[in-house]
Amino acid sequence: MNKDTDLVKKLKDPTRKERAFGELLDVYQERLYWHIRKMVHTHENADDVLQNTFIRIYKSIVNFQEKSTLHTWMYRIAYNESIRFLEQNKKKQYDDIESVSASNLSVLFEDEYFNGDEIQKKLNTIIDGFTEKQQRVFQMKYFDDLSFRQIAEILEISESTLKSTYYTCVKIIEQKIST
Repeated sequence: MNKDTDLVKKLKDPTRKERAFGELLDVYQERLYWHIRKMVHTHENADDVLQNTFIRIYKSIVNFQEKSTLHTWMYRIAYNESIRFLEQNKKKQYDDIESVSASNLSVLFEDEYFNGDEIQKKLNTIIDGFTEKQQRVFQMKYFDDLSFRQIAEILEISESTLKSTYYTCVKIIEQKIST
């Protein structure tokens, strides 16, 4: 039995759920934080979304059917929580997508936790110019090092579409990074 299978078993057992959830946090909190952070850009927003993600995981674990890995299932929840957060904030604050992109980059570059050099800033600027789908696919593959199969499960799209999208992003980055 692998670690995640054992952890899921414990999480579904009411007598062991609290302790198992602590184990889950130890293993996945940082990984999910950075997955979320790439989408919502700021530390404060990432913390809020991460908290909502773990609340949802805690409440929903009994319904986890184990058709995918625990890791993939939690990434899907984190992804959905991030999208929900972005949609709520977009409605509140901005009129157009260009304003959202410019504001997000500005906040990212001013964030005390961002220590990127010029090439990282350029990469972030290029990624911010991608469509939402391109951003998600590239970030999950490049930064989170998820397999195409895992990303396909999280985003609910075909692996061939993902590969095409990812390699298109790579070409765009290669072209723009050197200019």
